[in-house]
Amino acid sequence: MNLIRNTALALGVLAATASLAQAQAPGISKNEILIGTILDISGPIAAFGKQSRNGMQLRVEEINEQGGINGRKLKLLVEDDAYDPRKAVLVTQKLVNQDKVFAVVGHTGTAHNNASMPIQFEKGVINFLPITAAREMYEPFHKLKFSFAATYYDQMRGGLPELFKRKQYAKPCVIYQDDEFGLEVLRGAEWAMKSMGKEFAEKTSYKRGATDFSSQVARMKSSGCDLVVMGTIIRETIGTIGEARKTGFSPDFFGSSASYTDLIHKLGGKAMDGLYAMHTAEQPYPDSTDDKIRFWSTKYRTKFSEEPTVFSAYGYMIIDTFAAGARAAGQNLTTESFLKAMESTKFPADMFGSPPFTFKPDYRLGNDQSRMSQIQNGRWVKVTDYLPVPKGN
Repeated sequence: MNLIRNTALALGVLAATASLAQAQAPGISKNEILIGTILDISGPIAAFGKQSRNGMQLRVEEINEQGGINGRKLKLLVEDDAYDPRKAVLVTQKLVNQDKVFAVVGHTGTAHNNASMPIQFEKGVINFLPITAAREMYEPFHKLKFSFAATYYDQMRGGLPELFKRKQYAKPCVIYQDDEFGLEVLRGAEWAMKSMGKEFAEKTSYKRGATDFSSQVARMKSSGCDLVVMGTIIRETIGTIGEARKTGFSPDFFGSSASYTDLIHKLGGKAMDGLYAMHTAEQPYPDSTDDKIRFWSTKYRTKFSEEPTVFSAYGYMIIDTFAAGARAAGQNLTTESFLKAMESTKFPADMFGSPPFTFKPDYRLGNDQSRMSQIQNGRWVKVTDYLPVPKGN
């Protein structure tokens, strides 16, 4: 009888251990939460990647200095995909299979996230607040997706009609990156144009990584474009506008949040004045009238010996939001407890001006609002408040 009782007890312990092992999420130990991010550190948008990394690292250090999250320190692994979706797959496999991270946070790039998410989801790894505003970051629904950014699609649908209220353009045109990112800008812009009963006079595209935009600019100039919608990022925005100014082509230019960065006017100079772009968080200028922004900017500048940008703010906010969700999940942090915490937490507006956002059990876009700014005298100046999002798709 003792043998039977002892055997049953041993089997019960093994079953409980197996059950616990199944419930234990990857990246969670007694003293640590391990997360990873994938950024462009060496490719065409490396400036974005480095700024986002700095913002993330600053918030991670602050959290750990304050005792961590429910007694656990937060550890961030940074991987470089050089803005190449193929490399994004490789580093995702490393983070998921080798490092066994709890979540991938702030991964930059639309095509890159699309390539990486299936690898993550197969192993139950969350894709948390990627730095891209593509609809695929929350559609189709998957419980492991969380997106914070008003989509490129909705940015165009809200912003383009606003521009037409200000000025009646006769020949609007569009230039876009020939990939998932650029196509999302194009689709949103086409929806807006159709809703106003208008069409583009010219559509032109370029391949990811291109540096010469002379042929595209020549086409738009010959079409007499008076507004150019831009599915571009940093150097493509600067290159297109710079080439246009050089050739005496002077339409209005309008971009998505991908071109809302101080690097545009810092690198492009006076020629960038007049550019409109959509965004949520504001560029955190060190001389801001907001005390919190000035303090944060000083702290950032002291640590990294450079001024922060809106992408620094994105990185900081992403880690801050992750920490809030993990904290709300309690001491027994698992993937399921984190998901439930995210679905039941209301995240307030942050100091960078982003609107409040929430997530639902069947909906993973935290915010659908964006606003418009313009570069005036070498500085982004807000020209609208948050714009309503048109109904329908």
